[in-house]
Amino acid sequence: MKLLTITAGGFSATVDGCARGEQEIWFLSMLGHQQSVRAIWARLVKGEYGFLSGDVDGASLPLAREAWGTWRFSGMRLPSGASYHGMLVPEVATYNSDRSDFVLLVRDRDDPARLHFRFLNRRLELPLHPSWATWLWHRGLGNGEVQELEATGLRAFRCRPMSGALRDDIGAAVQRRELGVESPLAKPMREAA
Repeated sequence: MKLLTITAGGFSATVDGCARGEQEIWFLSMLGHQQSVRAIWARLVKGEYGFLSGDVDGASLPLAREAWGTWRFSGMRLPSGASYHGMLVPEVATYNSDRSDFVLLVRDRDDPARLHFRFLNRRLELPLHPSWATWLWHRGLGNGEVQELEATGLRAFRCRPMSGALRDDIGAAVQRRELGVESPLAKPMREAA
């Protein structure tokens, strides 16, 4: 993994996780001196641009405009005592957000389809079944409702579900028998018959 460095207002920190798209930052995880990490956070939240070096184009990026005013910062001193870890996460990337659109931050061990289902089920007033997770994921990727962001240190996706189109697509898939809801107890009974 190629490490990036972020610089803002004369302060710099190492980036161990970042998601960006449409020339803006959607997630940022930084390591460095506490003063530098907190200064970069403060400048980005004020609307200033951060310069990512080590990037393909050395981009100068602001925080995502669609998430403006809803960024959460968490930081902690690392056990070594010399370094500080800080993360900037938009509210749309948190599970309990009330917005219908969301950002998925996917670690290596996470299943993006299951995570997408959890967020979708939480935000939409459609009856969704957990067994549909993979179908919902591929549908979103196929029609552009789910778009992968450029990321370092994790995978990230910008999700903009369209409730009406999703309802229609689910209805059509149920009619074609691509989707169904079966009780786990029903399978052994059918096999026995």
